[in-house]
Amino acid sequence: MLQSFVNLFKIPDLKKKLLFTLGIIVIYRIGAYVPTPGIDGAKLAQFFDNIARTQGGTLFGIMNMFAGGAMSRLTIFALGIMPYISASIILQLLTAVIPYLEKLAKEGEAGHKKIVQYTRYGTVILAIIQSFFIALWLENPARFQGMQIVQAPGWPFRVLTVITLTSGTAFIMWLGEQIQERGIGNGISIIITVGIVSRLPTAVIQLISLVKPSMSSQSGQLAPFTLVLMACMLVAVVVAVVTITQGQRKIPIQYAKRIIGRKVYGGQSTFIPLRVNQAGVIPIIFAQSLILFPATIAALVPNPLVQRVAASLNRGDWMYNVIYSLLIIFFCYFYTAITFNPIDVADNMKKYGGFVPGIRPGKATAEHLDFIMTRITLPGALFLALIAILPSIISSSLKVPYLIASFFGGTGLLIIVGVMLDTMRQIESQLLMRHYEGFMKHGKVRGRR
Repeated sequence: MLQSFVNLFKIPDLKKKLLFTLGIIVIYRIGAYVPTPGIDGAKLAQFFDNIARTQGGTLFGIMNMFAGGAMSRLTIFALGIMPYISASIILQLLTAVIPYLEKLAKEGEAGHKKIVQYTRYGTVILAIIQSFFIALWLENPARFQGMQIVQAPGWPFRVLTVITLTSGTAFIMWLGEQIQERGIGNGISIIITVGIVSRLPTAVIQLISLVKPSMSSQSGQLAPFTLVLMACMLVAVVVAVVTITQGQRKIPIQYAKRIIGRKVYGGQSTFIPLRVNQAGVIPIIFAQSLILFPATIAALVPNPLVQRVAASLNRGDWMYNVIYSLLIIFFCYFYTAITFNPIDVADNMKKYGGFVPGIRPGKATAEHLDFIMTRITLPGALFLALIAILPSIISSSLKVPYLIASFFGGTGLLIIVGVMLDTMRQIESQLLMRHYEGFMKHGKVRGRR
């Protein structure tokens, strides 16, 4: 592994891409500390800290995580890349129901560029809408326990906030595209990962404060055995996430021989990889948005009914964990059904003379693929549900802050592991092209059957 890192800097082109990517990351992190004009950042950060403790998390907490803490300070990058993620998910869902978008998705590179352009437009529109409502929300002192967050409320502040936050999101989107084109790739994903990892130093500081002895006691609040147990759990969780992320069921495919002139085409055997976690991290994002919606409304609207509903869904309670898990399982099947169409796969196989051994081409093949995907989605969905509620279980059972426990599961860990694997795979392909040994054994990550 160390030799592979040394080899990275022996290749001028790859070294240039790495340094360019690091420069973009530095720019992104600097922008996360540039404040939006007219905001009292200290009072706003205090408010976010209060609702995080009392309500057990809100939708603003999700946005703050993806923005690397910029939302709690309302900097120019406060919206982060969340509007782009929302626009991408909306376009992906609409592709399955709108024939024009479905046709574009099948047109190759030209259609992909068109969909990317629509995603950019959708990102700007969503950023304008979100930033406008954030500006209205900030102007009302009653929602902040009487604290005056905005120094000069009115339309000038609203327009300035909309322009600032929307421009910040567009600039982040441009930074991600620069990493994709001139860096090591995975631009948007790396931006998201950097925002999540930026919370790690704060979590480490909190962990150290729990371990070392305090002024009032001779021993720390966290026992050494508990610390060792947490370290072992972290390794086990990361290994499990890698296993499920890379796990796939290989469906054997045989292509019939075709004789055209004097040449014989086809006849080879291959396989279709059906991933255990076909939906990725999307089900957790959907489920979080739904289950945290009452808490978000309760933080904004002091209505007794809303407050009672939010109180019954406190993070860590059994009701919260059960509903959260069921939502994740539902969205796993829902998103898999949207993104994987067995009928199209079976038709394409039949068109090129491919078939599954022992299964008739056409409808029977589609039913076979649908049956297998339905079965392998269940363990993936159950694993996602377990990983999602694991931080809450660790936080309540080991008595550690949720910020520390969040690195033991949830959306953040899944994104970090997935993006790291993809980035390592891309860097490895660059090394192998230049006859250097890669990071992973035999030059690839092997999926589990």
